[in-house]
Amino acid sequence: MSAETDILAPAEADRITYTEELEARLHDRLRIQRLRSAPRGLANRLALGLALIGPGLLVMLGDNDAGGVITYAQTGATYGFSLFIPLMIPLGFIAYLVQEMTIRLGAVTRRGHAEMIWKRYGAFWGAFSLIDLVVANILTLMTEFIGIRVASAIFHIPYLVTIPLAFAFIVGILVFLKYYTWERISLFVAAFNLVFVPLALFSHPDWGAIGRTFTGSGWALPGGLFSAGFLILVSANIGTTIAPWQLFFQQSCVVDKGLLPRDIAASRRDLMLGVIGMVAVAISIIVISGQYLHDLPNAASLGDHSVLAGIGSRLGHGAMVIFALGLLEAGMIASIVITASTAWAIGEALDVPRSVNISPRRSLYFYAPAILGTAIAAGVLMLPHVPVGFLNLTVQVIATVFMPAAMLFLLMLLNDRELLGEHVNSPIRNVLSVGVMVMLIVCNGLYGIATVFPHAL
Repeated sequence: MSAETDILAPAEADRITYTEELEARLHDRLRIQRLRSAPRGLANRLALGLALIGPGLLVMLGDNDAGGVITYAQTGATYGFSLFIPLMIPLGFIAYLVQEMTIRLGAVTRRGHAEMIWKRYGAFWGAFSLIDLVVANILTLMTEFIGIRVASAIFHIPYLVTIPLAFAFIVGILVFLKYYTWERISLFVAAFNLVFVPLALFSHPDWGAIGRTFTGSGWALPGGLFSAGFLILVSANIGTTIAPWQLFFQQSCVVDKGLLPRDIAASRRDLMLGVIGMVAVAISIIVISGQYLHDLPNAASLGDHSVLAGIGSRLGHGAMVIFALGLLEAGMIASIVITASTAWAIGEALDVPRSVNISPRRSLYFYAPAILGTAIAAGVLMLPHVPVGFLNLTVQVIATVFMPAAMLFLLMLLNDRELLGEHVNSPIRNVLSVGVMVMLIVCNGLYGIATVFPHAL
């Protein structure tokens, strides 16, 4: 069997023998194939490992978006050093559990998530999942541009300049670069997500108090476990850890990168690196805000401006600049990956050529809807008096509301032996996944009850 035949998906070969989409993807697939076929020396194994890195890191560091940064800051400011610090670790495992399933699904079927739902369960459910995704993505992109807008003020650059520049960069690298270059630039941007970790380490937090949160002795929950304020922050923290766009993004990213079943183990390592980075950043932000913003009034409704001002007044201008840089990066990397997830999902639904390798003149329907969605979000944030704090928490909660339906489709696909063969979910994975779905539904239900009937709980 030739290298070219080996790297083309059987499902693709059945559908089309030679198309622009396969031609565009072939170059990246052959690069991985050459590394895979090279002698098994340390240098070659390292090169292959680095080549396979990408989707997992991008999806998890992109998950620490501008809205997530502010959600974590609001959490620390509201509850200080409490159960939310150790909670990030099981949320990281949940994120790994969910995203690992998209790796197997993409590597084995070589089809994107939207395409699998559309063709496996029909146009109605395909359109249902796609509309959910596009609406949630546009709302989430608004929170990313909020972060970009607020961070730019720290650098004394008008948001009427930074938002169009950010939009041009996000669209430009998606439209005019090939997948490999787009991925490497995105990874470079994502690396700045880690600036919150040294900022937390050098902010001299109370390590003893942080340690006590892991024993339960340091938890303080004003209002109790069933208060609306606590439940909305729980929902928001879950929503910023797992969201529907992540399922669509990583599976399509795996397909566009040309990963195969033999690459699943390496992709799991890539994902785990991303999860570790996500958890480290989330805990760092909660630690910073819990140490220095906990006594601020109206902590639960802090917006981007208030968080940065609080950091500046307590830790100094330099720390505020670093935090603003992290906020700017968080908005940028999330906008990059969410825009790509929209493009892939709509391209798959419309059954048009759908690869970052394809030039825009060859696949207008792949790029145009994603560009339009991102333009809408950017345009809204160029208006004055946007309700920042309300919009941010609402978007994270909406992600939690949409997630059970998205997970249901994912779980059904992962139990389809005709599609995945030996790569179907194990019973323990099914039990854990159903448990996550139940947790999301219960959390949403309790929040709804606490909001509508404040004294019921």
